[in-house]
Amino acid sequence: MNQVTFSHKPLIQLNSAPLLAIPAARRLLPTSPAMTVLTDFSQVAPQSVDADTPIDEAHHKMRYSGVRLLFVMDHQAHCVGIITSKEMIGTRRINLAMQQRNLSREDITAEMIMTPWHKLSAMPVAQLASLTIEDLVMSMEAFTEQHLLITEQNDHHELRIRGIISASDIQSAVDKEINPVPRAKSFAEICQVITGHDL
Repeated sequence: MNQVTFSHKPLIQLNSAPLLAIPAARRLLPTSPAMTVLTDFSQVAPQSVDADTPIDEAHHKMRYSGVRLLFVMDHQAHCVGIITSKEMIGTRRINLAMQQRNLSREDITAEMIMTPWHKLSAMPVAQLASLTIEDLVMSMEAFTEQHLLITEQNDHHELRIRGIISASDIQSAVDKEINPVPRAKSFAEICQVITGHDL
């Protein structure tokens, strides 16, 4: 029986301060497939909190994770809603929850200020796969939210959230040098940017 012998090579010593490899900047066009701006949860883990998580803890997780949206989960691993940085930074929903329940801020949970699942809009991934970025934005002209959920059926034919698309991610990916137009905060706003500036 032949045995394979491995030649162990010594590790190298750095003789100067090295650079870091970084991903090439994505420069997409309006004609690029809409799938290219999908944050795909089969490749990137979504950020979530339990429904009973205190809002300050949820806000800390949002900031630590560098995201602007958290999925709110029940104990059966179902997504019962979402909270965005808008709700966390703003005070309207928090104050309303405090007044309605006669609670202090420390007692307000993610579930109390979230947008519940039945008020969320989504697009099937098969529909997204047939669109360009421009098609997607134009079809979302009246959509005033910043995030669009993308859904699919799993192997058991249950609906699940496959990923998410952010209006700001689209604007960054298309890399429009538009001044002094502000950053788009919703799909409706980015549609105005696109239709008004010769993409």
